[in-house]
Amino acid sequence: MPLLRFDLIEGRDKSSLKKLLDVTHNVVVEAFDVPQQDRYQIVHEHPEDHMIIEDTGLGFKRTKNLVVLSVTSKSRPEEKKQKFYNLLAERLESECDIASTDLIVSIVENDNADWSFGLGEAQFLTGKL
Repeated sequence: MPLLRFDLIEGRDKSSLKKLLDVTHNVVVEAFDVPQQDRYQIVHEHPEDHMIIEDTGLGFKRTKNLVVLSVTSKSRPEEKKQKFYNLLAERLESECDIASTDLIVSIVENDNADWSFGLGEAQFLTGKL
């Protein structure tokens, strides 16, 4: 936990996709102080014409390398979120050749009662996590 959902334009090869997921996970671990094995990632790939992602007037030119990342997570301080955004943009650019202008991140927060990792239990509430 957190749960990461990647929306991408289809066409990445397996090694590029794996690198994107690995780099993102390493940033999550570093920025949010989560355990290494706390990895929940889902990839959705779309035809190019199924993603209309503009720049909200910021003057960015988006490319086919676009990454829209939705993060569902417990509440985190603004400093950790900013660290996450910065590290992710830097590392995706340096390690995956994904321009920082091709990265959009949205964090949706929830609470301990909003997670069940199986067995019909809320493990954060039962003390198992």
